[in-house]
Amino acid sequence: MNIHLVFPLVLCVVLTAATEARPVWKAPAADAQSAVTKLGDGTELRVDVLADNLFRVRKSWTNINGAVVWTESGMNRYGILKADWPKAPFTRQGDTLSTKSATMTVDPTAGTLRFKSLVSAADLTIAPKNVGKGFAVAFSLSKGERIYGFGDSGRDNVMRRGHRFDLWIRNNLCNIPIPMAVSRNGWGLLLNSTWRNAFDCGAKDPDALICEGSEGDVDFYIFTGQDYRALLDIYTQLAGRPALLPVWGYGFTFVCNQNVDQFALLSDAMDFRDRDLPCDVIGLEPGWMQTFYDASVRKEWHEQRFYFPYWAPKGDHTFIGALKRIGFKLSLWLCCDYDLTRYEEQCVAGLAKKGGRQVDVPQGITETWEDDRIGGGAEKKDAKAKRKSVHKGKMYDKLYCPENEFEEGQLPWFEHLKKFVDQGVQCFKLDGCNQFGEHPTRAWANGMSDEEMHNLYSDVYDKQMARGYEDYTGRRAMVYSAGGYAGVQQYVATWAGDTGGGAKPLASLLNLGISGHSNQSCDMTIGDVESLHFGFLQTWSQQNNWDYWQQPWLYPPEKVAVFKAYDQLRYRLLPYLYTAASEAARTGWPVMRALPIVYPDVPEYDACVTTYLLGPDLLVSAFTKEIQIPEGLWHDWKTGETVAGPCKRRVEVTPEWGGSLFVRSGAVIPMWEKKAHVDKGWDETVELHVWAGADGKGDLYEDDGISLDYRSGKGALTTCTFKDGALSVGPRVGSFTGMPTTRKMKAVFHKPNTLETVTVSLGNVGAAGAAPVRCP
Repeated sequence: MNIHLVFPLVLCVVLTAATEARPVWKAPAADAQSAVTKLGDGTELRVDVLADNLFRVRKSWTNINGAVVWTESGMNRYGILKADWPKAPFTRQGDTLSTKSATMTVDPTAGTLRFKSLVSAADLTIAPKNVGKGFAVAFSLSKGERIYGFGDSGRDNVMRRGHRFDLWIRNNLCNIPIPMAVSRNGWGLLLNSTWRNAFDCGAKDPDALICEGSEGDVDFYIFTGQDYRALLDIYTQLAGRPALLPVWGYGFTFVCNQNVDQFALLSDAMDFRDRDLPCDVIGLEPGWMQTFYDASVRKEWHEQRFYFPYWAPKGDHTFIGALKRIGFKLSLWLCCDYDLTRYEEQCVAGLAKKGGRQVDVPQGITETWEDDRIGGGAEKKDAKAKRKSVHKGKMYDKLYCPENEFEEGQLPWFEHLKKFVDQGVQCFKLDGCNQFGEHPTRAWANGMSDEEMHNLYSDVYDKQMARGYEDYTGRRAMVYSAGGYAGVQQYVATWAGDTGGGAKPLASLLNLGISGHSNQSCDMTIGDVESLHFGFLQTWSQQNNWDYWQQPWLYPPEKVAVFKAYDQLRYRLLPYLYTAASEAARTGWPVMRALPIVYPDVPEYDACVTTYLLGPDLLVSAFTKEIQIPEGLWHDWKTGETVAGPCKRRVEVTPEWGGSLFVRSGAVIPMWEKKAHVDKGWDETVELHVWAGADGKGDLYEDDGISLDYRSGKGALTTCTFKDGALSVGPRVGSFTGMPTTRKMKAVFHKPNTLETVTVSLGNVGAAGAAPVRCP
């Protein structure tokens, strides 16, 4: 297989001039898992076998004193990409490396590689080149090969072939670009660069996927798998598994008007409770700050709007305590223009020191900030001595305010937020303001120019927020951001920015799911029934008032009733959604699943950007007059009608119902009784809803709902099977702190072509499961 390509140089002429180059960040030297080949152009090509289905490829032209130096990106340096791989067995014969899943052959003369999968149809030629200060890499594409990915870099499609994508974070245009792609032929790639980059996916050359970077060496990961599930599994091993949010994060988030005070905030909260509208998170926009849009580490509460007694600024007696008493978790809006890189470099140095290694750090970074990840709980030497009052006579008199003790960048960003967490804040919203901005003349503390730092900044911000909260509280973080890059999924949830809740954000969410990021949402428009339908039937749900007055109860009674029905349906479905989210946290398989990755043998589904699977068994459509129903039997949630797929059906939008919702025949959907809010990942009563007509199954995942124990496997999974007209509850596998001995279960059988149901009590079901119960 040969490849002959012309590499465009567009990126090299559109970028601003970089500041003085930072020192070279050296990667570990080649070892027994590496094969280095000298090429005809004088450069060297290095292939590392990380797993039987994952390779890293680098082409270096960086040299020091005449010797080739292998470099690392900021994603490597700051621990965003996995580094500690167990040694994978492979063989080398000449210029070919072989594992049980793939072979990689280097052609030293041509400077190309051939990657051939042994578990899929992937067989492609790769041509890396140095271009100016940067690079270009071409991957050959076969006839009819379909490509997906690139995150939120374009909202017009999910099948990317034939298009070009500029991966440079831009507000509401390219919020979360992810330089990864997966192919129908069973291979995928991640470009290991934070420099401005672009992917031409068969637009210029119809037979090639070409990725370009404005600066840096060639550095990418290539992987293979037999299907998209396998590809996302290995990709999220590399770039991080999606976080499992606290269970209440999958409920409903309401963001107040930015001008509210504590009385209006509490009034909104009570309206939710009094009107029987489930809600868990209630959020404040930038009006909560004394200084509007305060991006500093000196932010304070707006003293007129949110009062705290200076003698007792935290506790059950505050307005935050009142919110907690009625089941609400308070969220604060943040913006950030802080130099986060100093702390990252301090962590790099500290972790190296702890491991008995030395590492080069930029000039000016002279100290190591000790935290739980570095020093086993020890703090900076004099930090404890400085825990004193620095705001005499103000609301922080009893709170530690370290922000006045350090120059800009010296203090870890999350440190100044701990006082708000101490007061009861449990959620943070990271606005795109500033983090999306370009800083062409800024000198970052880590030595990067803005050209290299711009894409990385959101990831580092997300990381420091999530890890900061987790390390301080020992609980899962509910942080949601407008921005991110490769690896974002392991840190935060995201929303589609200030772009509303229409069809474009839907495409964004599907593309992010294909790109390994599962916890995404958008700003639903509650006055529009189609946006409500989509807004409540996604991974997590939120409504943002911002500067408007769109509380549900300020709409006509008939619209309030529609909102209430959708809101309560979501909370009833929480065990199903939480189970799907736990699967994403274990495997990378997203909650919202674009049809092409679930039904890869149906090319027509490439055009389906308004229909998706929510978890394994719910089929949702929004913003379309027609739904594509896949193969099998499906039941209309609203009417009970049974439909045989594959087929197309007209979508009937009514004032009460904003799209389609079908459930797979034979599915077992775990549901809870009506809730106002949730605080744990299990319930005393579980309904198992079964749609008769075919055999099937469904899982129920349970855990404590808030701790980090799920990362060490603490959780319980129960598989329920519907076969030959009988429902069986399997044994509960696993355990967690606080796990109940039994749950009260009942089966709810839905009959075909009707809304009629029959409920059968299963009694108190323990760890052993329950005997089969037949559908009456």
